[in-house]
Amino acid sequence: MSYRVLNIFLLFLSLTARSQNPVANPASQVTTGNARFTILTPSLIRMEWNDKAAFEDRASLVFINRNLPVTPFQKKESGEFLEIKTSNLTLRYKKNAGKFSKDNLKITLTLNGRKVDWVPGLKDSLNLKGTTRTLDNTDGDAKLEDGILSKSGWTLIDDSKQFLFDGDKDWDWATTRAEGDKQDWYFFGYGHEYKKALYDYTRVAGKIPMPPKYAFGYWWSRYWTYSDNELRSLLNDFTTYNIPIDVLIIDMDWHYTWGLNMEWKRDMMGEPKGWTGYTWNKNLFPEPEEFLTWAHKRGVKTALNLHPASGIAPMEDQYNSFAKAYGFDTTGQKNIPFKIEDKKWTKIYFDSVLHPIEKQGIDFWWLDWQQWLENRNLKGLSNTWWLNYAFFTDKQREGGRPLLFHRWGGLGNHRYQIGFSGDSRSTWAGLAYQPYFTATASNVGYGYWSHDIGGHVADNPDPELYLRWIQFGTFSPIFRTHCSKSAFNERRIWKFPEHYKMMLNAYQLRYTLNPYIYTASHEAYDSGVSICRPMYYDYPEAAEAYTAKEQYMFGNDMIVAPVTAKADSLTHLSTKKVWLPAGQWFDYFSGSLVTGNRFVENTYTLDQVPVFIKGGSIIPMYGNIKNLQKQSDTLVLTVIPGGSGATRLYEDDGNSEEYKDKGYGITPVKNVVAADGEMVLTISPREGAYKGMASARSYEIRYPSIYPPAAITVNGKPATWKYEANGLMAVVSIPATSCAEQLEVKVTPNVAGKGKENLLYQAAVILKRLPQSTEEMKYETARIDWVANTSDCILSLSNISSQIQYHPEQTVSLIEKLNREILPCIQTMKSYPGVNANTLRKITEPLEPKK
Repeated sequence: MSYRVLNIFLLFLSLTARSQNPVANPASQVTTGNARFTILTPSLIRMEWNDKAAFEDRASLVFINRNLPVTPFQKKESGEFLEIKTSNLTLRYKKNAGKFSKDNLKITLTLNGRKVDWVPGLKDSLNLKGTTRTLDNTDGDAKLEDGILSKSGWTLIDDSKQFLFDGDKDWDWATTRAEGDKQDWYFFGYGHEYKKALYDYTRVAGKIPMPPKYAFGYWWSRYWTYSDNELRSLLNDFTTYNIPIDVLIIDMDWHYTWGLNMEWKRDMMGEPKGWTGYTWNKNLFPEPEEFLTWAHKRGVKTALNLHPASGIAPMEDQYNSFAKAYGFDTTGQKNIPFKIEDKKWTKIYFDSVLHPIEKQGIDFWWLDWQQWLENRNLKGLSNTWWLNYAFFTDKQREGGRPLLFHRWGGLGNHRYQIGFSGDSRSTWAGLAYQPYFTATASNVGYGYWSHDIGGHVADNPDPELYLRWIQFGTFSPIFRTHCSKSAFNERRIWKFPEHYKMMLNAYQLRYTLNPYIYTASHEAYDSGVSICRPMYYDYPEAAEAYTAKEQYMFGNDMIVAPVTAKADSLTHLSTKKVWLPAGQWFDYFSGSLVTGNRFVENTYTLDQVPVFIKGGSIIPMYGNIKNLQKQSDTLVLTVIPGGSGATRLYEDDGNSEEYKDKGYGITPVKNVVAADGEMVLTISPREGAYKGMASARSYEIRYPSIYPPAAITVNGKPATWKYEANGLMAVVSIPATSCAEQLEVKVTPNVAGKGKENLLYQAAVILKRLPQSTEEMKYETARIDWVANTSDCILSLSNISSQIQYHPEQTVSLIEKLNREILPCIQTMKSYPGVNANTLRKITEPLEPKK
């Protein structure tokens, strides 16, 4: 049989295999004596040794699928040695030499052109880490577990002691391994092909599921004794202050505890008294179903907080029905112990306790497990891990797209998200750690951390810190504010009048970016690469990609480096150093285009965030929306300057699991820039289908940092467009059009602006700061008469935006005037009494040469 025919046959076998099957194809296995090797991919090998040669084919809690397409490999036996060779790895094993050790097993791979040998016991000192269960009580650092990726080029996962799934078709459940001496290892030898390693990890350990679409909106959460009428008032305030919201989390006081001030005593189960509860506190919520129905009509999903360790107490409404179903003796009126590892107990728990509450209108649970980590009845089983599994899969059994809000329980938990990172401290150090922590978690596929935005524990809240945390939240997987039960803590942004508008802008930008974020979520499902990830995924051989830890890729096209330090007390500017890879990068908040392959250090005003977008990218966006549960009628496409580019917009129904079976739509979009600057944007017909899919939509095409074009056409006809001075942006409006039709938008450049692009980008930076700085100067000099020529100078330049808005045809000459006159004008202003030099620096700083 020829090599090509063999590959076709192997492909046929793989396509007929189940998509999730722990039993590997026998053609992928090599057995010798007490050892078995399963070649899963060219760079991934499972290695088993068992004293009885009784090899395990059941799924473990981590590895659930081994039936991958058969990888071509060569097997050679020479004397006492077995050699297995794939295109990437060479394994050499001394047969019948006992357990795997450095004396009988070696794997060789190639890393950057050099041979690397691995043997058992070799320490992986260059592991790039994964994540950890919680950030409780941390303040800028945490000890992270090892991850799947390593600069060493290899990683070993020891699965020998991991629990197994029993294969029950009704509901897979945890079971122990057979007795005996055994080794069960997975060797990942991917070199620096990090994305490929993560993709193959999700092939054997399960995909990263998409959360429901509403999860990417704003979550309100606060530890507070809220009542029905207080939460109604809160949600009405969100409407009043024009703040979008999708999720309302009701913390633990929804159930009976011990009054407004919790008693820090222990209950009969040894747990904090009042933390566990399942009966609505009717003093706070006299009619829970009425409130939840009202919230849903407002477009808000709801969740309740649970601390389940104390089991079911006699005071609970569900106590007697649970006891009867489980066969628990209620004579002594004792708590029914918590036994999540017992399938019978767990089924009754969901059926008699949680499902009735869900039917009242609860969409998901915040499982706030803070108790013992290891299961008391099934020694070695992590409670956190198993709670994640039980709650998530119960939701799957009910139907719909599951969402669980809990903590990391270990490898394999990427299948059961979203993660709650715990009670971090409200400090600048606490904020500064979260970008690295969030991105690094993608090294184990845990891509949906939700942090307490603003910090949980705060003694003296800082509004600037809260603003910067919110801005980080805009560019993080899940956007949820939270804080401890303290009168000193505040998370309602309208309570911060000096920062409210900037905070609101961050909320609105989050919603604007949802099509980009949601597309990245599906890419994570497909590829195993999470939306927030370290720089070294895309630039593995760049040393800077490993050292620039406070920045990360946000999707495929954005670099985000949140401001994580307090601004200068005089200028109110924050300095941030960002590493930009080679190429052109668009500074989203300033409007400038920057050449990469270097570190850039810029200053940012309070309303600006270091966000650099790859030149030529096309960013799908929404307009001003308030909720993600309604489809937007208009798709905004922002075409970033700096070259040609393309994207593929992903859409689905937002709530079902049909996305796993092609139940979605893809709209390809590309923009081609010719040598003379002409741009042609093509929106191709949508591919695929999903439930509730709109047949038509309108478009808004935005071209930021561009001179007013000479002409714009849509499918060869003159387009409806305008030029906006804010962002120096051309905006094309296209009325409702069938999604099955192709659209072509052609932009003919303004010849007057040719060769003057740098003046444009520089002007964009100035115009972002000039109005605010001018206003500040007016206040500073309010008691002093301005010198006429000085005031005319600054006032004239600060009104260039208005002149551009009124006369876009004069944009080129007005920008030339701005760039020509701004520095001399500022130099004159510096000598004028009453003008703060630091205010002037806000304007001049972007223009000054860097040291």
